[in-house]
This record gives sequence, structure tokens and C-alpha cells, in this order.
Amino acid sequence: MTGVMMQYFHWYYPNDGSLWNKLKNESERLVELGITAVWLPPAFKAAAGGYSVGYDVYDLYDLGEFDQKGTVKTKYGTKQEYLDSIKIANEAGVHVYADIVVNHLAGADESEKIKAIKVNPDDRNEEISEPYDIEAFTKFTYPGRNKTYSDFEWDFTCFSGTDFDAIKEETGIFSIINEAGEGWEEMIADEKGNYDYLMFSDIEFRNPAVREELKKWGKWYKETAGFQGVRLDAVKHISPKFYNEWLASMRAEFGEDFFAVAEYWAPGDLPSLQKYIEATERKISLFDSSLHHNFHEASTKGSDYDLSSIFNETLTGTDPTLSVTVVDNHDTQPLQALEAPVQDWFKPLAYAFILLRPDGYPCIFYPDLYGATYTDKGNDGNDHEIQLSPVEELPKLLQLRHTHCNGAFHDYLDHPNSVGWSWEGIEDAKGCVVLLSNGDAGKKKMYAGKHYAGKIFYNFLQDTDEKIKIDTNGESEFTCPAGSIAVWCLES
Repeated sequence: MTGVMMQYFHWYYPNDGSLWNKLKNESERLVELGITAVWLPPAFKAAAGGYSVGYDVYDLYDLGEFDQKGTVKTKYGTKQEYLDSIKIANEAGVHVYADIVVNHLAGADESEKIKAIKVNPDDRNEEISEPYDIEAFTKFTYPGRNKTYSDFEWDFTCFSGTDFDAIKEETGIFSIINEAGEGWEEMIADEKGNYDYLMFSDIEFRNPAVREELKKWGKWYKETAGFQGVRLDAVKHISPKFYNEWLASMRAEFGEDFFAVAEYWAPGDLPSLQKYIEATERKISLFDSSLHHNFHEASTKGSDYDLSSIFNETLTGTDPTLSVTVVDNHDTQPLQALEAPVQDWFKPLAYAFILLRPDGYPCIFYPDLYGATYTDKGNDGNDHEIQLSPVEELPKLLQLRHTHCNGAFHDYLDHPNSVGWSWEGIEDAKGCVVLLSNGDAGKKKMYAGKHYAGKIFYNFLQDTDEKIKIDTNGESEFTCPAGSIAVWCLES
């Protein structure tokens, strides 16, 4: 069994500069819970300064050190606090994965008059203007950093597109005309004709100076921060050729095949995930957005959802060694653009599917451990207060993964409303029997192991007097409450 990753933030984490210190203070507890790695949010200065989640990246070299965008520290703290938190987490036994955001830059220092073509936002291959002059915010000189760590300055030759013309004060999507006369880069997905452009000033990876600067930055970042892996943002909008080159350079530089997981969010589109894996030569894992889609759908359909099909058309079901499994994340949480949260009643079941089975690398979500409360505008334009409660069963499920998911595995995904599986255990390591229901109270005859014949099992998750005795064949009929989960373990 792999370890367990945790996304150690959410979109609405408070703007109080406390996250790095929280990780430092919580590292020992995370280890006790069985969490072996944390994915931290973007640590560099962003256009919205101290209020930014970090994805509107401004300066990759400013980790909360320079007075830029109205602040020295980022939303999460100072550079020193960031470095200290990684050091303490590593000493406790927790790996750290850095969020790499290099699709775009935002908050330019200066504007430039350049040639561009306006394109149809719904079909970026359709030009809706002739080439003309626009004033674009594409010049990044970083006066607050004053060339510390790097003297590279970004200008329009470093970008393929932008979103604003200051001459006409007009928003849109503008394809920047470069010397080679190239348009958008070719992507795996053909959404909106071409999905190269996402937002802000879109980085041009065909520019060799850009690629070299990003490799130089990656080397500096890893040497400075000492992380053990990376989460790659928005790869749907970046040619796989770039990350093949960048990761090969990083891995060769440091002599380690460090972990990389990419965000290619394509719910219900397994073929695109498989294409990306092929294009990156099976060297990058992916979040299983298709499995998350199934969890969301199962939570909304209730007993009408066929639980035996939960892994159909998912990366976990077809290529589990490269699958990172999630129940929710910062993009799917309520009030976000990709909002598709898993309903509370189903979260314990979803976490059982990713924590108590052998396939995939599970990633738990910050609010599911700590809870969260926040207010933001919904699609109706009104403020909405959201309260996300911790998943009560999560600590016990984490414990079970490390103490009871051992030995031979037996699967019982054989009923639309009641599914289960069992672990036999091995030597001193105990096993368990798991049963889930999305309808009425469930019951199923399952094999626990002949070495348990005559032994008594109890419900690890619920406080109940019910006991189950294993027969001479190592089997018994196990039960679980309606719309819930039960994990049966050997009574000590």
C-alpha cells in the first residue's frame, strides 16, 4: 500500500499568513494520522498579493521575501516560515509536494505595444480580427526584487496570448504574433478549438529562453525549499513536451526520480487522461478526475447509483499505479468554478474507496480533516456562507489503512447498492472486512480468512454491541447500516 497525501489548504483558507506555521505545528499529528506527504499551495508571490490563493502567479522567485504587490509575506506566511515548515515536516517524516504554476503570469509591471489577433473565446482557432496593435501587460521586470536570484525579464516574446488591450480598454483573448508566425501550441485536448490559452499572459514554451529560465528557476526552487515532489497545475493548457523536458532536467540535476502529479481535470474523459500519460512517457501521475466525477454523481443519485460501477471509466480502474485519488479539492469545493462537491453522507464511503483498497495513491482534502467556514458569492451574485464539516470517520479510516489493510485482498463489487471487500491480514498484521451501502441496510457473505475461524469481529467505526462470528470456512454474513459503511475487525 502507498502512503497518503493531503492537500494542505483549500480555496478559502484565511488570509492571515498562518498556514506555514500551522503545518509546522501539526506535522507530528499528521504522522500519527498516517499522512505521509502534503501538497502545499503555490508559495510564490501572486498578483493579488496577500489575498491570493497563489494561482495568479506574479513572481516565481518571491516566496514571501520581497515587498511586491503590497505585501512581503504571501497569504500563507513569509519565506522563512515556508522553509521552516518544510524542514519540520520532513524531520517528522512528511514529504512535501510543491505546487508548480507556470502556465501563465499575472500582474505585469509594464505594458507593451504589440501585434495581436483577437480570437473567438469559444473557438480559439477562429480569428475575429486582422492583426493590429494592442497595448498588453506583458512586461515583468520585478523592481521589488531588483534582479535577486535571476535577472531574467519577461516580455511579449515570452507569451503566446493575453486577455486585455489597454488601448481600447477591452477584454478578450488575443493571440500574440511572434517572429516565427506561430499560433497556439498543440494540446492534448481540443476544447474550445485549442486549449492553450487559460488566463492572464499565457507563457510561450516554444521560446528556448523561457524553457531555460524555468529550468533554472526549478533548480533554484528545489535547492532553496527542499521539497520531495511536485504538483503540476493546469497541464491541460501546457504542451506535454515542456514537462517532459523540465522534469527530465530536474530529475537529472538532483539524481532522484521525485514524485510528480499533474492536474489534468477532465471528468468523465478517461481517454484524454490516457493520452496525457502516453505523451509524458508514463513519468507523471494524474489526479483521477473521472473517479471524482463518479463520487459526485453517486452522492447525488443515492440508491439509484450502481456502486458496482464506481471504478468504471476511471484511471484507478485502468492504470492504478499512476492514479492519485481524491474525494474533493479546492476547485470542486462549493462556490468554485468547477464546483462538484461530494455530499456529506457519501464522503465516508468515498474515503473508504480510496483509503481501504489497494489501487491508487489517495489524497485527502484539508476541510475533510479540519473543517472550514467561509463566505463568497454564488452564481446568483449573492453572498453564501458555507460550512464544511470534518468527516468524522476519516481519522479511523486513515488508521485502518495502515493497520488492517494487509495480506490477500478479496473484492465484492457485485451489487448495485451493497459492495465490499476484505483483507486477510498477514502474520501479526490484522485484516478487516469492509461493507458499504448507498441504500437500505446492507448484508453480504464475505471471506475474512480461514485463520479467523471461530473468532469474533466487531464494528470498528460504529459504537454497537453487534458481533459477527467467523465460520469454519473463514466466512460470515457481514452487515452495515443504511447509506453508510461498516468495517469489521478482529476483536482483541
